[in-house]
Amino acid sequence: MSSSISAPTASLVGSFTPEAFAAHLARCSHLPAWWLDRKRAAYERFAALPFPKRTDEGWRFATLSGLALDGFRAPDAVTLAQTAHREIGVAGAGTMLFANHQLVFSEPVSADLAARGLIFDTLQNALLKHGELVRAHLLTQPPKLGSEKFAALHEAFLEDGAFIYVPKGLEVALPLGVFHYAAGQGTAVFPHTLVVADDRAKVTVADFFRTSETVGAALRRDSDAAHTQFACGGNDIYVGHGSRVTYVAMQDWSREALSFQFNATVVRRDAKVLSVNLHAGARQARHESFSQLQAPGAHSEMLALTIAHGTQEFDQRTLQIHQAPNTSSNLLYKNALLDQTKTIFSGLIVVDPDAQKTDAYQSNRNLMLSTDAEANSLPGLEIQANDVRCSHGATSARIDAEQEFYLQSRGIAKAQADELLVFGFFEEVLAKIENEELHDQLATIIRRKFQDN
Repeated sequence: MSSSISAPTASLVGSFTPEAFAAHLARCSHLPAWWLDRKRAAYERFAALPFPKRTDEGWRFATLSGLALDGFRAPDAVTLAQTAHREIGVAGAGTMLFANHQLVFSEPVSADLAARGLIFDTLQNALLKHGELVRAHLLTQPPKLGSEKFAALHEAFLEDGAFIYVPKGLEVALPLGVFHYAAGQGTAVFPHTLVVADDRAKVTVADFFRTSETVGAALRRDSDAAHTQFACGGNDIYVGHGSRVTYVAMQDWSREALSFQFNATVVRRDAKVLSVNLHAGARQARHESFSQLQAPGAHSEMLALTIAHGTQEFDQRTLQIHQAPNTSSNLLYKNALLDQTKTIFSGLIVVDPDAQKTDAYQSNRNLMLSTDAEANSLPGLEIQANDVRCSHGATSARIDAEQEFYLQSRGIAKAQADELLVFGFFEEVLAKIENEELHDQLATIIRRKFQDN
């Protein structure tokens, strides 16, 4: 362990002590020195930064009592039977499946795509083989939405993940699938996916986040797992000039998990990115999404669906920054709330002084299926240019009683009627996913929430 790492108080680091970090560094000692130095600096930031307070604007409405970092540990090694990947259910150009940070199954891309320059590899391999490319894009956007302490923890303990590089002019027809599993009580995982699309490239990436239990030599999906786990993940997406990137993420951690996820997207000239995030799992989940439109013609579409039940809390913070003229963005977050759940949406559109002709929209819509649920919405604008078209809005509404009565009068039970109405509410977002199998995967996770409720 570097002598520069001080010994912080346990209250600030919980289970992520200097000793735990030293053990992590030992596992990563074969990686480049610049990356290890960055990790040491990140740990120092994590250990020094305070926990969020109620007075912090970035944590308004959030429940802070559940953010303790005690009781978690480095994950155990797991193995996976080769047949276990069949549950994936999506025909893709390639697949990587990580369990507790280890690559336990992979289907590499075809020889033709590899020969044309597509890189689909682990992050550790990419650090060793494509170091400068990784260094230019991995965690280069500073956190801006309130979770600086937890983002530093992610960088410090990030062990492995997926690296995707799509070279100039290459279009990948089928999705690339990445699966991140957490297995075991008290496990802490730090998944990461880095996507770099060079100019005029096209790719779809699907990220899955799930809790599992080990059974013999296989890893089995445990939909009823009550494991207390900690997941602190991130992804970086770079979309080069004229490129098209679709990113679909499905978060389905254990109901007792504490989850953080940080998304940073950079969009260049005449490029388009579509991101769709489904939030279903975890006891308390915070998702921060930061999109930068850096050159004329850049477009970002930020979509999310949340299905909340029990006492789950989903905290969503977004930032759309327009840094160049003639850029556009569209954000639509839809939440369906059952039982005693709580959602928080806080979004901000920022238009820089030179970003004339910006066209930006932001909307948060909440469907309340319970009188005990709570939805909080804080959309906002910060406009420094005078020739723009920007708007924002938020709505919260109960299920239409007439629609519910109509379905029940035709023999459909209330629970199934509510499920149908929620799917109707979500379809505006689901319809954006062109790949039918990915669409069905999201629908299956949503449907399971009603079955488990």
